[in-house]
Amino acid sequence: MKVSIRHRYIKKIPVLEVVPDEAKNKPLPLIIYYHGWQSAKELSLTQARKLAKKGVRVLLPDAMNHGERKTGPISPIPSVTFWASIQYNIIEFAQLVRHFDKQALIESDKIGVGGVSMGGITTCALLSQHPEIKAAACMMGTPAPLRYIERVMERSAEMNFFVPSDLPLLLSWVANYDLSKMPETLAERPVLFWHGTKDPKIPYEDMADFYQMVKGESYAKHSQFITGEGEGHLVKGEMMDVVADFFEKELKIEHDYLKNE
Repeated sequence: MKVSIRHRYIKKIPVLEVVPDEAKNKPLPLIIYYHGWQSAKELSLTQARKLAKKGVRVLLPDAMNHGERKTGPISPIPSVTFWASIQYNIIEFAQLVRHFDKQALIESDKIGVGGVSMGGITTCALLSQHPEIKAAACMMGTPAPLRYIERVMERSAEMNFFVPSDLPLLLSWVANYDLSKMPETLAERPVLFWHGTKDPKIPYEDMADFYQMVKGESYAKHSQFITGEGEGHLVKGEMMDVVADFFEKELKIEHDYLKNE
């Protein structure tokens, strides 16, 4: 299947739109896939191609302070630029969805969200406030961002980095998007979580603990957690295939033009 990759700006947000070439002007399920910290949209193209070949429209936005939107060095204060980037992702999500909805290019309100690392944190945050999301995949992110902020502050103190005492107040908005504090917002939606046990950047334990907390609850009955034994902070090609198969199944993707592929 030929996949079309189109660079464009949606309300000044730089994105790559990855879609089956023969269906680029047809209504399709929409998946917005977010990249990681100090990365860029182009580095998610392998995953996007695998998703597009399932018959979906994939949108890869550059987060603020990344890719085309990188305007200078990151803040010397730990995590400030990181959380500002996530906040922009969250703010702009509805704008991106609205653009395709107005053009009647979203098939049957099938909206998916996914991401790696910072993009995985974005995914979990969006799940807490956006019931229109039908399926999601969080790859090596965390559904417990408040705990992550605490870890950053603890680590900064150990390394004698300056952190404003009111940083938790400055980041108080995060509490409204902490999935671990409102797990019922999973609302029986299919969600795939994956994390490597040897991840040096975002602790495996936070995601594992979250899943143990929700496992068996009715609102999480369609959630699944895959452990990457011995895996670090990297999503390999085999796992990208799992993500593509997950969305194909959970968004119930069926198109005539795929049958002969």
